[in-house]
Amino acid sequence: MRSSRRLPLLVAVLLCALSLLAARPVDGMDGDGGSGAALGPQVTRLYEEAATATRQYEEGRRAAEAQRVRAQDYERLLDGQRQKIDAMHEDLGRIARAQYRDGGGLPLTARMLLADDPDGLMRGQRAVARANLAVDRAIGRNLRAEARLAADEAKAQAAWQVLEKRDTDLVELKKKIEDRLEAARSRLEGQADSSVAAGACPGAVRLDQQDAGVGASWVAPVETYELSASFGSGGSRWANRHTGQDFAVPVGTPVRSVGTGRVLKVTCGGAFGIQLVVQHADGYYTQYAHLAAVAVDQGDRVEAGQWIGQSGSTGNSTGPHLHFEVRVTPETGSAVDPVPWLSQRGVPLR
Repeated sequence: MRSSRRLPLLVAVLLCALSLLAARPVDGMDGDGGSGAALGPQVTRLYEEAATATRQYEEGRRAAEAQRVRAQDYERLLDGQRQKIDAMHEDLGRIARAQYRDGGGLPLTARMLLADDPDGLMRGQRAVARANLAVDRAIGRNLRAEARLAADEAKAQAAWQVLEKRDTDLVELKKKIEDRLEAARSRLEGQADSSVAAGACPGAVRLDQQDAGVGASWVAPVETYELSASFGSGGSRWANRHTGQDFAVPVGTPVRSVGTGRVLKVTCGGAFGIQLVVQHADGYYTQYAHLAAVAVDQGDRVEAGQWIGQSGSTGNSTGPHLHFEVRVTPETGSAVDPVPWLSQRGVPLR
């Protein structure tokens, strides 16, 4: 049960860390939400905070489940000890009844005078006394064990209740962060839509990179995603066929350059909304469309895995997603299927 005594400290540390996350002010935002050019970085930071809250919640949930199992184990052990004690009580009762039937109700001196074999009676009396003493000692040991087990069970139950309370607090803190994230995403999307409607592309808002070195030559354009509309698929939203691969992701998701290259152009307006095109050394170009914000400027050199923008739903879009194309020229109409193209470069899409 040493681990049970450490749990309150663990709980306090987790709650303190998450409280700081939930209470931390968002830079550049006033009480009514503000506007500000820092919405992109705020959304990115909130994504990270929400991920941290989720990880800590899952760690706490696993700890609570382990504590629940330990409490159940103590209960089973306690039940076994109680059964042993009950059995010894029954044995003691049988001994007492046997002594009474054998004349245990008479004084020992009277029974010796009446006995045909006084020596045998004394030996039997000593054996009964030793048996009674052994039973009494066993009962004492088990009563002490029962008391210890009951105390341990109470500690385990109390620790489990603390963890249950911590889970409730974590859920509330996690929801606060997610609510702030949803509000920031909504403002980011509204800001992007306003820019596109006005025909004025927003300037690059630099994002603090999560990891400076990815270590791979090629990566997927987003880290976590669900594949939606695929290359060549038909639909009323496209004049001919779909020219890229769509990745269903929430607004504000960091978008990565799939490889090393140079930002050839950044534009907004039209069917693709806010978009950028990266030129790669092997003669191919990649397009990232329907963005909510960009994190690079035209002419910038980018590395594989570098955050270059944030997903959105600008332009001809029915919901938040990233439209990703691979082209043999910078212009529309030269696209190739990006799924096998990425797979050939060691990036299978799942």
